[in-house]
Amino acid sequence: MHKKYLVVPELLLGFDTETTGLDVNADRAISYGFSAYQRGRPVWSEHFYVRPDRAISPGAQRVHGVSMDELDEKYRRNEALSVPMGLIRAVSVLRDHLGRGAVIVGANVTPFDLAMLKRSYDAILHKDLLSDLHVSRLPVIDVIKHDEAIESRAASRRARSLTSLCRHYGVEPGGHNALSDARAAVEVFLAQVAKNDDERRATSPQIPFALEYHPSSERATGS
Repeated sequence: MHKKYLVVPELLLGFDTETTGLDVNADRAISYGFSAYQRGRPVWSEHFYVRPDRAISPGAQRVHGVSMDELDEKYRRNEALSVPMGLIRAVSVLRDHLGRGAVIVGANVTPFDLAMLKRSYDAILHKDLLSDLHVSRLPVIDVIKHDEAIESRAASRRARSLTSLCRHYGVEPGGHNALSDARAAVEVFLAQVAKNDDERRATSPQIPFALEYHPSSERATGS
């Protein structure tokens, strides 16, 4: 279970994918989005497409609006990667940022985006994701789980999807675009910490708190 964050890790990496479907064991990512924030400010981003080795389900296409024909055309124009090259690029981005102490931020990111990445990496490249990332455990903040730590489902039955959290915290929704959703997840987390900080100030008005940033390696938590 997530803890309730009162400080912002120094380096955050928003991560999101759009996919061919919802089966983490069988489906593939068709796009990857990354958005890095240093001390609460955006400093870098990357978004790339992948031509999958299987069909996009009708349900998934209705969500993200990307068709196989579009991805085939992007691939012909060198605007989309093959599945193996997409996996290699995604893992390279994660390895670089994790090596600098980043915490991965997303919505449902561990059981979906990272799980699909791990299984695809094993199935296609026959490699272990954690070994190639040089970590034994991924530092992750899931904004959905973090929101439950702030206000439990027993206390509030409001929706907890990324889009719903964006509305709740006044963040512009990503609209099922991998890069935009990666950014939105980080912005939601920053808004969540600001809310926590406001509550902390209200309960301890005599202490002059300032919004804090801490090295990620000291303040990361798993999901």
